Amino acid sequence: MGGMSTEPITAVQFGGTPDRRANSRFPVQEEVTYRVIHSRSTQVSGVGSTVNIGSGGLLFTTEHKLEVGRTVEVAVNWPAKLGGTCPLRFVAIGRVVRSTDGHAAVRIQRYEFKTRAQKAAETVASRH
Repeated sequence: MGGMSTEPITAVQFGGTPDRRANSRFPVQEEVTYRVIHSRSTQVSGVGSTVNIGSGGLLFTTEHKLEVGRTVEVAVNWPAKLGGTCPLRFVAIGRVVRSTDGHAAVRIQRYEFKTRAQKAAETVASRH
């Protein structure tokens, strides 16, 4: 076929036209924690906020410039609750594909949803 790829272009690829990416991303602003894994040097971790989330990646603010190619674990407080009552946390492992001083884009390789503990304030409020 003349060297042309027959694979469809998906949201997993961060290339392509801005319009194609914009249609597959959702502007979700939630707290995020991140940490570089498999690093031989100092442990890099921090907090930030998601800018947008798509089917194959996420863009978030960072405290540090993350090195492109590094594997990171990213955890996001998910806005929806399981059964309408149980808070969830979206935890993903992925590779940094783009990075600036204040933002990083990560291509998700695997993810899971975990339940998270109710905040202390919610627990205290329910006692009254």
